[in-house]
Amino acid sequence: MAAYRGLAAFLPEGTRLADDPFGLRFSGRVGRAMERTATRFPRLAARALANEMILALQLRTRVLDDELLRFVAGGGRQVLLLGAGFDSRAARLGRELDGAVVFEVDHPATQAKKRRVLAGAGGAPVSYLSWDFERAPMTELPARLAALGHDAARPTLTLWEGVTMYLGPAAIEATTAAVRALSAPRSRFVFTYFDREGIEHPSPKHRVVRAVVARLGEPFRFGWDPAELPAWLAARGFALVSDRSDTALARDLFPPRVARRYRGGMRHIAVAEAGGATA
Repeated sequence: MAAYRGLAAFLPEGTRLADDPFGLRFSGRVGRAMERTATRFPRLAARALANEMILALQLRTRVLDDELLRFVAGGGRQVLLLGAGFDSRAARLGRELDGAVVFEVDHPATQAKKRRVLAGAGGAPVSYLSWDFERAPMTELPARLAALGHDAARPTLTLWEGVTMYLGPAAIEATTAAVRALSAPRSRFVFTYFDREGIEHPSPKHRVVRAVVARLGEPFRFGWDPAELPAWLAARGFALVSDRSDTALARDLFPPRVARRYRGGMRHIAVAEAGGATA
Protein backbone atom coordinates (compact mmCIF):
# COMPACT_ATOMS: atom_id res chain seq x y z
CA MET A 1 0.00 0.00 0.00
CA ALA A 2 2.85 2.39 0.77
CA ALA A 3 4.41 1.70 -2.64
CA TYR A 4 1.05 2.27 -4.33
CA ARG A 5 0.80 5.65 -2.60
CA GLY A 6 4.29 6.50 -3.80
CA LEU A 7 3.53 5.48 -7.38
CA ALA A 8 0.62 7.92 -7.46
CA ALA A 9 3.09 10.56 -8.66
CA PHE A 10 2.92 8.82 -12.06
CA LEU A 11 -0.87 8.71 -12.33
CA PRO A 12 -2.66 10.63 -15.09
CA GLU A 13 -3.62 14.23 -14.43
CA GLY A 14 -6.80 14.49 -12.39
CA THR A 15 -6.39 11.16 -10.62
CA ARG A 16 -3.53 12.23 -8.33
CA LEU A 17 -5.37 13.14 -5.15
CA ALA A 18 -2.65 12.63 -2.54
CA ASP A 19 1.13 12.72 -2.71
CA ASP A 20 3.33 10.39 -0.63
CA PRO A 21 7.01 11.06 -1.31
CA PHE A 22 7.97 8.44 1.29
CA GLY A 23 5.86 5.54 0.05
CA LEU A 24 8.37 3.90 -2.28
CA ARG A 25 11.05 3.90 0.40
CA PHE A 26 9.29 1.03 2.16
CA SER A 27 9.60 -1.37 -0.79
CA GLY A 28 13.39 -1.11 -1.08
CA ARG A 29 14.97 -2.27 -4.34
CA VAL A 30 11.62 -3.29 -5.79
CA GLY A 31 10.25 0.19 -5.16
CA ARG A 32 13.29 1.83 -6.72
CA ALA A 33 12.98 -0.41 -9.77
CA MET A 34 9.29 0.48 -10.16
CA GLU A 35 10.13 4.16 -9.86
CA ARG A 36 12.87 3.91 -12.51
CA THR A 37 10.55 2.08 -14.88
CA ALA A 38 7.73 4.57 -14.38
CA THR A 39 10.13 7.48 -14.91
CA ARG A 40 11.45 5.95 -18.11
CA PHE A 41 8.01 5.05 -19.51
CA PRO A 42 5.64 7.65 -18.03
CA ARG A 43 2.75 7.12 -20.47
CA LEU A 44 2.80 3.35 -20.05
CA ALA A 45 3.05 3.77 -16.27
CA ALA A 46 0.13 6.19 -16.20
CA ARG A 47 -2.10 3.71 -18.03
CA ALA A 48 -0.97 0.73 -15.96
CA LEU A 49 -1.33 2.49 -12.62
CA ALA A 50 -4.83 3.86 -13.24
CA ASN A 51 -6.40 0.64 -11.93
CA GLU A 52 -9.09 0.22 -9.30
CA MET A 53 -6.74 -0.70 -6.45
CA ILE A 54 -4.47 2.32 -6.80
CA LEU A 55 -7.35 4.69 -7.55
CA ALA A 56 -9.24 3.41 -4.50
CA LEU A 57 -6.17 4.04 -2.39
CA GLN A 58 -5.95 7.57 -3.75
CA LEU A 59 -9.55 8.19 -2.72
CA ARG A 60 -8.97 6.72 0.73
CA THR A 61 -5.76 8.64 1.35
CA ARG A 62 -7.24 11.94 0.23
CA VAL A 63 -10.39 11.62 2.32
CA LEU A 64 -8.53 10.61 5.48
CA ASP A 65 -6.00 13.41 4.94
CA ASP A 66 -8.87 15.87 4.61
CA GLU A 67 -10.49 14.61 7.82
CA LEU A 68 -7.20 14.99 9.68
CA LEU A 69 -6.59 18.51 8.36
CA ARG A 70 -10.17 19.53 9.17
CA PHE A 71 -9.78 18.23 12.72
CA VAL A 72 -6.52 20.11 13.28
CA ALA A 73 -7.86 23.29 11.68
CA GLY A 74 -10.72 23.12 14.20
CA GLY A 75 -8.30 23.04 17.12
CA GLY A 76 -7.77 19.28 17.54
CA ARG A 77 -4.30 18.42 18.80
CA GLN A 78 -4.31 14.64 19.33
CA VAL A 79 -4.23 12.16 16.44
CA LEU A 80 -4.26 8.40 16.95
CA LEU A 81 -3.37 5.97 14.16
CA LEU A 82 -4.52 2.43 14.96
CA GLY A 83 -2.59 -0.22 13.07
CA ALA A 84 -0.59 2.61 11.54
CA GLY A 85 1.51 0.40 9.25
CA PHE A 86 3.67 2.42 6.88
CA ASP A 87 1.35 5.42 6.93
CA SER A 88 3.51 8.54 6.71
CA ARG A 89 0.99 11.26 7.54
CA ALA A 90 3.06 12.66 10.40
CA ALA A 91 5.96 13.21 7.97
CA ARG A 92 3.88 14.20 4.92
CA LEU A 93 1.67 16.67 6.75
CA GLY A 94 4.14 17.90 9.35
CA ARG A 95 3.63 21.58 8.61
CA GLU A 96 -0.17 21.35 8.83
CA LEU A 97 0.10 19.26 12.01
CA ASP A 98 2.23 21.86 13.78
CA GLY A 99 1.23 21.86 17.45
CA ALA A 100 -0.42 18.43 17.29
CA VAL A 101 0.98 15.14 18.51
CA VAL A 102 0.51 11.84 16.68
CA PHE A 103 0.20 8.52 18.52
CA GLU A 104 0.90 5.44 16.42
CA VAL A 105 -0.11 1.98 17.59
CA ASP A 106 1.25 -1.01 15.69
CA HIS A 107 3.22 -4.23 15.81
CA PRO A 108 6.81 -3.67 17.07
CA ALA A 109 8.43 -5.16 13.94
CA THR A 110 6.43 -2.88 11.65
CA GLN A 111 7.25 0.14 13.80
CA ALA A 112 10.95 -0.68 13.85
CA LYS A 113 11.16 -0.73 10.05
CA LYS A 114 9.07 2.39 9.76
CA ARG A 115 11.28 4.33 12.15
CA ARG A 116 14.38 3.25 10.23
CA VAL A 117 12.93 4.28 6.87
CA LEU A 118 11.62 7.64 8.08
CA ALA A 119 14.62 8.56 10.23
CA GLY A 120 15.42 12.20 9.56
CA ALA A 121 12.23 12.81 7.59
CA GLY A 122 10.97 15.36 10.11
CA GLY A 123 7.31 16.21 10.48
CA ALA A 124 5.00 16.20 13.47
CA PRO A 125 6.16 14.55 16.71
CA VAL A 126 5.14 10.90 16.97
CA SER A 127 4.68 8.84 20.12
CA TYR A 128 5.01 5.16 19.20
CA LEU A 129 3.20 2.44 21.11
CA SER A 130 4.29 -1.10 20.21
CA TRP A 131 1.24 -3.31 20.32
CA ASP A 132 0.56 -6.94 19.49
CA PHE A 133 -3.08 -6.90 18.44
CA GLU A 134 -3.21 -10.70 18.67
CA ARG A 135 -2.23 -10.82 22.35
CA ALA A 136 -2.56 -7.44 24.11
CA PRO A 137 -6.03 -6.79 25.59
CA MET A 138 -7.59 -3.69 24.06
CA THR A 139 -8.91 -2.67 27.48
CA GLU A 140 -5.32 -1.67 28.31
CA LEU A 141 -4.94 0.67 25.34
CA PRO A 142 -6.26 3.91 26.97
CA ALA A 143 -3.93 3.56 29.96
CA ARG A 144 -0.94 2.71 27.78
CA LEU A 145 -1.58 5.79 25.66
CA ALA A 146 -2.06 7.94 28.76
CA ALA A 147 1.42 6.88 29.88
CA LEU A 148 2.73 8.38 26.61
CA GLY A 149 0.95 11.69 27.22
CA HIS A 150 -2.46 11.15 25.66
CA ASP A 151 -5.13 13.21 27.43
CA ALA A 152 -8.52 11.47 27.35
CA ALA A 153 -10.20 14.72 28.42
CA ARG A 154 -9.26 16.41 25.13
CA PRO A 155 -10.66 15.52 21.68
CA THR A 156 -8.81 12.91 19.66
CA LEU A 157 -9.02 12.00 16.00
CA THR A 158 -8.66 8.24 15.62
CA LEU A 159 -7.90 6.87 12.14
CA TRP A 160 -8.48 3.14 11.64
CA GLU A 161 -7.45 2.58 8.04
CA GLY A 162 -7.48 -0.64 6.05
CA VAL A 163 -7.93 -2.93 9.07
CA THR A 164 -11.55 -3.76 9.90
CA MET A 165 -12.11 -6.15 7.01
CA TYR A 166 -9.43 -8.50 8.36
CA LEU A 167 -10.78 -8.75 11.93
CA GLY A 168 -13.44 -10.84 13.59
CA PRO A 169 -16.48 -9.41 15.42
CA ALA A 170 -14.89 -9.72 18.87
CA ALA A 171 -11.84 -7.69 17.81
CA ILE A 172 -14.09 -5.07 16.19
CA GLU A 173 -16.08 -4.73 19.43
CA ALA A 174 -13.02 -4.56 21.65
CA THR A 175 -11.28 -1.96 19.52
CA THR A 176 -14.37 0.23 19.22
CA ALA A 177 -14.85 0.09 23.00
CA ALA A 178 -11.23 1.09 23.57
CA VAL A 179 -11.51 4.01 21.15
CA ARG A 180 -14.69 5.18 22.88
CA ALA A 181 -12.98 4.98 26.28
CA LEU A 182 -10.18 7.31 25.18
CA SER A 183 -12.40 9.69 23.19
CA ALA A 184 -13.56 12.91 24.82
CA PRO A 185 -16.73 14.55 23.49
CA ARG A 186 -16.29 15.86 19.92
CA SER A 187 -13.57 13.30 19.25
CA ARG A 188 -13.73 11.85 15.74
CA PHE A 189 -13.48 8.14 14.86
CA VAL A 190 -12.75 7.61 11.16
CA PHE A 191 -12.52 4.09 9.75
CA THR A 192 -12.59 2.25 6.47
CA TYR A 193 -14.73 -0.83 5.96
CA PHE A 194 -16.21 -3.21 3.42
CA ASP A 195 -19.92 -3.49 2.74
CA ARG A 196 -21.05 -6.81 4.22
CA GLU A 197 -22.77 -7.68 0.96
CA GLY A 198 -19.40 -7.62 -0.78
CA ILE A 199 -17.94 -9.97 1.84
CA GLU A 200 -20.83 -12.47 1.77
CA HIS A 201 -21.66 -12.26 -1.94
CA PRO A 202 -18.57 -10.98 -3.77
CA SER A 203 -18.53 -10.24 -7.48
CA PRO A 204 -16.33 -12.50 -9.66
CA LYS A 205 -13.56 -9.88 -9.57
CA HIS A 206 -13.72 -9.56 -5.78
CA ARG A 207 -13.72 -13.35 -5.40
CA VAL A 208 -10.32 -13.36 -7.07
CA VAL A 209 -9.05 -10.61 -4.76
CA ARG A 210 -10.46 -12.43 -1.73
CA ALA A 211 -8.69 -15.65 -2.74
CA VAL A 212 -5.36 -13.83 -3.15
CA VAL A 213 -5.47 -12.10 0.24
CA ALA A 214 -6.62 -15.32 1.91
CA ARG A 215 -3.56 -17.14 0.52
CA LEU A 216 -1.42 -14.35 1.94
CA GLY A 217 -2.86 -15.13 5.37
CA GLU A 218 -5.23 -12.17 5.69
CA PRO A 219 -8.70 -13.25 4.55
CA PHE A 220 -11.57 -10.79 4.44
CA ARG A 221 -13.66 -11.53 7.51
CA PHE A 222 -15.84 -8.59 8.46
CA GLY A 223 -18.10 -5.96 6.96
CA TRP A 224 -20.95 -3.73 8.04
CA ASP A 225 -24.32 -3.28 6.39
CA PRO A 226 -24.30 0.49 5.74
CA ALA A 227 -27.98 0.70 6.69
CA GLU A 228 -27.23 -0.79 10.12
CA LEU A 229 -24.08 1.19 10.87
CA PRO A 230 -25.73 4.30 12.45
CA ALA A 231 -27.57 2.23 15.08
CA TRP A 232 -24.51 0.03 15.67
CA LEU A 233 -22.37 3.09 16.40
CA ALA A 234 -25.05 4.80 18.51
CA ALA A 235 -25.21 1.75 20.78
CA ARG A 236 -21.48 2.17 21.37
CA GLY A 237 -21.40 5.90 22.11
CA PHE A 238 -20.77 7.33 18.64
CA ALA A 239 -22.94 9.28 16.22
CA LEU A 240 -22.41 8.65 12.52
CA VAL A 241 -21.42 11.87 10.75
CA SER A 242 -20.92 10.52 7.24
CA ASP A 243 -20.58 7.22 5.40
CA ARG A 244 -19.46 7.34 1.78
CA SER A 245 -18.74 4.56 -0.68
CA ASP A 246 -15.75 4.66 -2.98
CA THR A 247 -18.00 5.06 -6.03
CA ALA A 248 -19.63 8.13 -4.48
CA LEU A 249 -16.20 9.52 -3.62
CA ALA A 250 -15.00 8.84 -7.17
CA ARG A 251 -17.86 10.93 -8.52
CA ASP A 252 -16.94 13.76 -6.17
CA LEU A 253 -13.17 13.71 -6.55
CA PHE A 254 -12.21 12.28 -9.94
CA PRO A 255 -12.84 13.89 -13.35
CA PRO A 256 -16.09 12.60 -14.88
CA ARG A 257 -14.28 10.46 -17.47
CA VAL A 258 -12.39 8.64 -14.68
CA ALA A 259 -15.37 8.38 -12.33
CA ARG A 260 -17.47 6.77 -15.09
CA ARG A 261 -14.91 4.00 -15.52
CA TYR A 262 -14.35 3.43 -11.81
CA ARG A 263 -15.94 0.20 -10.57
CA GLY A 264 -16.10 -0.20 -6.82
CA GLY A 265 -18.92 0.11 -4.33
CA MET A 266 -17.70 -2.31 -1.66
CA ARG A 267 -15.30 0.09 0.09
CA HIS A 268 -16.60 2.70 2.52
CA ILE A 269 -15.20 5.46 4.72
CA ALA A 270 -17.20 6.27 7.86
CA VAL A 271 -16.80 9.27 10.14
CA ALA A 272 -18.28 9.14 13.64
CA GLU A 273 -18.23 11.52 16.59
CA ALA A 274 -18.10 10.66 20.28
CA GLY A 275 -21.03 11.86 22.37
CA GLY A 276 -21.02 13.34 25.84
CA ALA A 277 -21.06 10.12 27.80
CA THR A 278 -19.71 6.63 27.33
CA ALA A 279 -22.43 4.23 26.23
